[in-house]
Amino acid sequence: MTPEHHPCRQGNTTRAAARNAKAPQAGAHPVSRSASQSPMQPNARTTRRSRGDNGGQASTGAMPLRAVTFDATGTLFHCPRLAEIYAAAMARHGTAIEPEAVGELIPVVWSELDCRVEHGRDRFAGHREGARGFWRDFLARLCALAGLSPPSRFLAAELYDRFARAEAWCLFPDVEEVLTRLGGRGLRLGVVSNWDERLPGLLAGLGIGERFETVVFSQRVGFEKPHPAIFRRALEELGVTAPEALHVGDRQRHDVEGAAAAGMRTALLDRGRRRGERGALASLAELVGMLA
Repeated sequence: MTPEHHPCRQGNTTRAAARNAKAPQAGAHPVSRSASQSPMQPNARTTRRSRGDNGGQASTGAMPLRAVTFDATGTLFHCPRLAEIYAAAMARHGTAIEPEAVGELIPVVWSELDCRVEHGRDRFAGHREGARGFWRDFLARLCALAGLSPPSRFLAAELYDRFARAEAWCLFPDVEEVLTRLGGRGLRLGVVSNWDERLPGLLAGLGIGERFETVVFSQRVGFEKPHPAIFRRALEELGVTAPEALHVGDRQRHDVEGAAAAGMRTALLDRGRRRGERGALASLAELVGMLA
């Protein structure tokens, strides 16, 4: 059981309803990488102004970059065996289902449950039983749509704990070097993600937890991206202003538009250019060159 928009990324979803439900999150074009605006160019609202001797307003240009925040799933790490892990655990508990069927149903269920939450509010914090309760409901709905018997609490607990461990995930190969190089330049690093309480421990298990000065996840804040509150919390904990920070993520609506609304600089990531996002970074390694 994995948070963020991660379930909708794994495999090829064959249900048009699920694809359409997630389309607004992906967006069409990265707003920070148009022909007339470089990915590091601040939004107009981030231009610092100071008063001149005549009392008028004079632009002093963009502020120096002091911090970089990252999305988690799809940006720092991924789960290439998501559907297989679900299917194997379900089989151990007497529920037979093919991984392909799981892969089709996961984004459908995610979209359904997304509609039950007040816009901007975190789904995990809003559940009466927290993250574990949310993922238990998620699994129950998946089984219902597959025509299977309701899952046991033991199965739900096994999946929840399985995805809390680093063994279920893979770091992207460019992550460690990029974090080292950015940290070596004195930049303050953080994570801003629609995740639950397992995220800090997972980052530690993947060996990158100590690279970040703050890990802001939606369950802790009570708001999900693209709500500006989650970005503002990260800025506060990093001790920087919005114009001094850049957010990097792989979702147009959640990462680019959300961070821009909070006044931050933004960079859209489209790993391997699989989605064909115009002007997006193909890897985090490109980010280092962009900041040189």
